[in-house]
Amino acid sequence: MMMSSIIRRPLAVCSRRNIDSIQRKLLEIPRCATTVSCATLMNLKPPVKFDHVEFPERRRLKILEKVPQYPATMRVPKMSKRLIDMRGPELVHNKLIHKQYAIIALTGGKLRHGHLELIRLTINRNLDEKRMFAVWRVDAPWKPITKKGQGHRMGGGKGSIDHYVTPVKAGRVIIEVGGHAEFEEVEDWMSMVALKLPFNAEVVSQEILDERDGELERIERQNLNPFTFEHLLKTNSHGCHFWASRYDFEWKGKFR
Repeated sequence: MMMSSIIRRPLAVCSRRNIDSIQRKLLEIPRCATTVSCATLMNLKPPVKFDHVEFPERRRLKILEKVPQYPATMRVPKMSKRLIDMRGPELVHNKLIHKQYAIIALTGGKLRHGHLELIRLTINRNLDEKRMFAVWRVDAPWKPITKKGQGHRMGGGKGSIDHYVTPVKAGRVIIEVGGHAEFEEVEDWMSMVALKLPFNAEVVSQEILDERDGELERIERQNLNPFTFEHLLKTNSHGCHFWASRYDFEWKGKFR
């Protein structure tokens, strides 16, 4: 009752002595500080160990030549289109050497020198050289692309070389990134590179590739439908040999 009467007293009619006494009495009021202690169950993952990581001599991506170097006495060769260089699956460079992170192609395409410079500048800008590294898994541009000047008529032989490209097949590893870093740390700026390539590409890790291989094996092992594409080609079902190409027999209809 005393504190309520003191607090309700208007401060305008109080003297200086009364105001000081009110402030002292307010400070003497014990504050109700309630502390609730609680416990929770935390399932924290152990830190990732990088004992198996081996760093190469050069940790940054080097500049690839824009034009291949030929001997001075050699005539620069021209090639046909050879679209087979971009069709089908990649059979050689489809595995990760350093078993960490990479950018792989989902479809076939051609990489020009500008695309390779885009990859190199973006990766080197975001790469922490003290604990990371990046390596090329594609060659420098080597395939010549010819083009005739504007306004030229048809005929007159094959045109002159305009630029060089690097053909890429589906499943080809373009670059590898590794070191003392986790996948979430490098995924953002590697995805920026994958989105700017002239074909569909994605960022993967060794764990993602292992899970995909295991899932494909499981689907093939547990498949109860005997009428697969390979079975239809072997039995010439509905006369499919009439329209099927030799690539359908080789790739089982997975690539076009």
